[in-house]
Amino acid sequence: MTPQAQMPQSSTAAPAPLTLHPDRALPTDPRQRDVARQIYETTRSLPIISMHGHVEVEAFADNQPFADPAQLLVVPDHYVTRMLVSQGAAPETLGIPRVDGGPVETDSREIFRRFCAGWHLYRGTPSRYWLEHELVEVFGIDQVPSAATADAIFDTIAARLAEPDFRPRQLLDRFGIELIATTDAATSTLEHHAHLAAEGLGDRVVPTFRPDAVVYLDRPAWRTDIDELGTVSGIDTGHYAGYLAALRQRREAFVAAGALASDHGHLSADTTPLSDTVAAEIYARALEGPVEPAEVQAFAAHMLFQMAAMAAEDGLVMQIHPGVLRDHHDAVYQAHGQDKGFDIPVATEYTRALRPMLQAFGTHPGFRAILFTVDETVYSRELAPLAGAYPSLRLGAPWWFLDSPEGMRRFRETATETAGFWNTSGFVDDTRAYVSIPARHDLSRRIDAGFLSRLVTEHRLTHDEAVETAVVLAHTLPQTSYARRP
Repeated sequence: MTPQAQMPQSSTAAPAPLTLHPDRALPTDPRQRDVARQIYETTRSLPIISMHGHVEVEAFADNQPFADPAQLLVVPDHYVTRMLVSQGAAPETLGIPRVDGGPVETDSREIFRRFCAGWHLYRGTPSRYWLEHELVEVFGIDQVPSAATADAIFDTIAARLAEPDFRPRQLLDRFGIELIATTDAATSTLEHHAHLAAEGLGDRVVPTFRPDAVVYLDRPAWRTDIDELGTVSGIDTGHYAGYLAALRQRREAFVAAGALASDHGHLSADTTPLSDTVAAEIYARALEGPVEPAEVQAFAAHMLFQMAAMAAEDGLVMQIHPGVLRDHHDAVYQAHGQDKGFDIPVATEYTRALRPMLQAFGTHPGFRAILFTVDETVYSRELAPLAGAYPSLRLGAPWWFLDSPEGMRRFRETATETAGFWNTSGFVDDTRAYVSIPARHDLSRRIDAGFLSRLVTEHRLTHDEAVETAVVLAHTLPQTSYARRP
């Protein structure tokens, strides 16, 4: 029996329109909710600083209209597609490309119908919150998605996408985005960022240095990427010393292009350095062929330490995002590539893993790192105490699976008492879905307003302190956490 067949029969009454309740995600206690409303009003219209997203820089450089509703809202968003796949939809039917060029659904209207028919699957998920916000606030939709309404909603969104003020650059102003960072491979030539800078957007759309592809020796394209690193840097990467020099050169190029941060999505938070001799030996053998899995992990840990050393020199803020076993299902990875919804969290240890890095750079005036996790058991035990001790550290916002109403609440409840507010980064969204950025920041601001309102009603903060803190969390901390130091 299909999921659709299991749904209860609808009544003959006309369906309720799709609306957004003004108190959504705010506390239910009347007194606390009133305080939360007041706090939220002070932050709801503040500019957005989006320092960890995955919107492609080409979208801004080319500034072409978005393709269609399915290609904008469904196909590239693994939050959306993974739920449908978990209920039996084949990735191909959702338009997810195959790396081998095999057949996939190309009818965007049909893809969108499948999404709308599965709307009930998103109940209780943060995706439901973001999607509703997008449909109502961004596209003016007043129909609840369903098999019956899919085509009408598709047509309304398609008409909006065709409007000249709905292109990527124009949406920066509409969404109130003060600053947005893209995520760029170490091998990027940064030509699109140069194009944006020439047109006056270099201070508003900035790159982020992502070296994962060249530090994990078991990546299928590692050897090709190493050659490309050599080409783009102009430095021979056929030996370890040249490899390090090439990475330094690319970091310098990123800084010159306006980059404020680097991003590191390692499996482990381990930062144990190797001796130069051992690192060079592993690197040399990797150039010749596969190396042992233990050596892959040891080299990745070593390179995280090396990136910290370089960060202390050039000032790029390290964003460390460990703890996800990527591409959990081999067949999906082989058919469709990375980031297709089969990335699963693992337990992550930070206290011992980060100690080598923090022993060397934890109090260095030029070093800063922001720590993220998808293992919320470590908030009060490890991450909050670390951020509450080391001046170089800040605790990042709830990320990925924890980027949710309950995840955000648990974060504030478990981390604040030890780390305080000022040792966190403020909200940093993590999305490929460009039009979901305002929704994500809106949700964070509502959850923070609710948390702060409880402190006010419990007489632990004054109302003025709560308002000031809400503004700091929504705007000041994301700004200062990434600002370049003199």
